[in-house]
Amino acid sequence: MNRLNMEVTIKIIKAMLAITAVLLILPGFVVAQERLSVTAGIANIRSGPGTEYDVWWQVEQYHPFIIIEKKEDWYKIKDFENEKAWLHKSLLSKMETVITKITKKGTCNIRSKPDTKSQIVFTVTTGVPFKVLERKGNWIKVEHTDGDMGWIYKTLVW
Repeated sequence: MNRLNMEVTIKIIKAMLAITAVLLILPGFVVAQERLSVTAGIANIRSGPGTEYDVWWQVEQYHPFIIIEKKEDWYKIKDFENEKAWLHKSLLSKMETVITKITKKGTCNIRSKPDTKSQIVFTVTTGVPFKVLERKGNWIKVEHTDGDMGWIYKTLVW
């Protein structure tokens, strides 16, 4: 084998190794996770994909989830605390929603305007879901199911 053939062979082997590495790594990545939100007033979160499974907990309207598996009409979901369970697809929609995350002080301020100097309209604890009405820079205008509205800073929600 001459030198030119040897160099070409080495390049082909390197390319094949690189392609193999990419193919082995890719399955571990999720290309796009679907995020859906609860449309019902209250939804039962279950231990398995069917009404015969136990209700583990309940959530209110606007609660967001990431879909991690689909089994017929049931979706395996993951919430903002990485809890996993099952929910019927009829209770979900593509409505944009957020939920308050855990903060150092345990509460989040909802303000009258997208500014830290504006009036605090109300305060909420961790795990309160909201429908997204508008976005302005790092601020999100939100509405709760009871009709209360205001602005929250984006790092305070999931």
